[in-house]
Amino acid sequence: QVQVVESGGGLVQAGGSLRLSCAASGSIFSGMGWYRQAPGKQRELVATITSGGITNYAASVKGRFTISRDNAKNTVYLQMNSLKPEDTAVYFCNAYIQFASTQYYWGQGTQVTVSS
Repeated sequence: QVQVVESGGGLVQAGGSLRLSCAASGSIFSGMGWYRQAPGKQRELVATITSGGITNYAASVKGRFTISRDNAKNTVYLQMNSLKPEDTAVYFCNAYIQFASTQYYWGQGTQVTVSS
């Protein structure tokens, strides 16, 4: 059974940093990533990383956030620096398996609040 578990959210002042972690288990994943959803808004991509280490970032976080992955542990990290109030959202981890089709698995989400 696939499980995806996030940790590391919290409250931080603008300009501060937070590190999110996500551990996935139960399969071998093609890639993992982070998405976020602010109140009243749709869920949006933050950053993704493939098993080969190819990364992709939303324009709004490029240069401030860094995604990394420990394949041996099936764990992905999101280092968030220079946080802004507009980064406030629930952050969701996603792990996916790409074969004939793509299967997505989601964590329960972790709250990140950036105060001004």
